[in-house]
Amino acid sequence: MILRGQFTRRRKALLILVLVVLGWLGYAWYADIAITQGLEQQDMDWNGDGTVSRTEVLQAFYAVGVTTTVEGNRHCRSFYWRKTGEQIRVDCKTVFQAETPAK
Repeated sequence: MILRGQFTRRRKALLILVLVVLGWLGYAWYADIAITQGLEQQDMDWNGDGTVSRTEVLQAFYAVGVTTTVEGNRHCRSFYWRKTGEQIRVDCKTVFQAETPAK
């Protein structure tokens, strides 16, 4: 016989916390919040002063959105304030894909 412990208050709280975090991550991915877009910390300089503060990192979790566009080889990401829609900056790069041999 396997004895199972009760589902204690601490376990319930932990389960609720994990579900809330997973729910927020799902929403953040759906809403294109910056932290879910694979940004490096040095890319989170929202005010353009050359240094990334703790506040700017935290803003990536809730205040900054990202729109990704692809035009041929040109891949651009536009960063904007979610509350006002004001654009912060645009990062573009040219991506060259390996040519596949014709069969």
